[in-house]
Amino acid sequence: MAKADPQKIPQRKKSAKPSFDIDDPKLPAAIADAELSAGGYPYEKKLKREDFEAQLEALQIELVKLQVHAGKAGERIVVVFEGRDAAGKGSCIGRFREHLNPRHARVVALTKPTETERGQWYFQRYVAHLPTKGEIVLFDRSWYNRAGVEKVMGFATEDQVADFLREAPAFEGMLVRDGIRFFKIYLEIGQETQLVRFHERRHDPLKRWKITDIDLAAMVRWDDYTQAKEEMLRFTHTAVAPWTVILANDQRRARLEAIRLVLTALDYEGKDAKAVGKLDPKISGSGTNPLERPA
Repeated sequence: MAKADPQKIPQRKKSAKPSFDIDDPKLPAAIADAELSAGGYPYEKKLKREDFEAQLEALQIELVKLQVHAGKAGERIVVVFEGRDAAGKGSCIGRFREHLNPRHARVVALTKPTETERGQWYFQRYVAHLPTKGEIVLFDRSWYNRAGVEKVMGFATEDQVADFLREAPAFEGMLVRDGIRFFKIYLEIGQETQLVRFHERRHDPLKRWKITDIDLAAMVRWDDYTQAKEEMLRFTHTAVAPWTVILANDQRRARLEAIRLVLTALDYEGKDAKAVGKLDPKISGSGTNPLERPA
């Protein structure tokens, strides 16, 4: 892997960040100390492992019930996971799917489009992965690449992005009207949280494959990604296909919240409302304006 040049974190208003070299094994203390609190995260401590595992098991049992119900009733369920680089999309999806029958619960994580796909209608390659009756499909990134990385990195023109923002709500409206149970989750993390996770990926031989040139570019384009995210949410948060933003500095809480969101919204045989619990308004929100931070 090519050596990355040392990167300086862009300054935010009224605060200067320390120099950050991702290749330096030693993480700056100021960044490490702000890992959980970054961006105004509302909890001072991460959820304890034993509490997380107990809640997760109860929720995963409910997911199995949901899958059985979906198979019997012919339900089609789609969950789109978007968010900052290193926000934990893959780990949320992993916990969601961990005990489901893999024949009827699929993860879709597409690579960059082929030459043939670039010549097609933009949504076409995603349509092929939508569920049939009885299936649950989890998108690890989705068509929203166009409004995120493609916009920020210049892989799409301004006209292409504008067309997408206009067409995505219509496309999703068709899915919902055809009977698909559709969820859109955006995982948000603080800037220091992202840097800590990038640093861990860079220096952990089991996670090094996760760090890409796009990730390295994201470190110095935080504000650009913020602007793209806000524009995306503003134009594509609709009554029939709303976004739910989950603050994900604490990955354990985020994983539980993502599962709980789906279970809360759907009815199925044998549902245990106590096991499902309630969504945490401190870390997740939707409503009429997804740009508003959770209460």
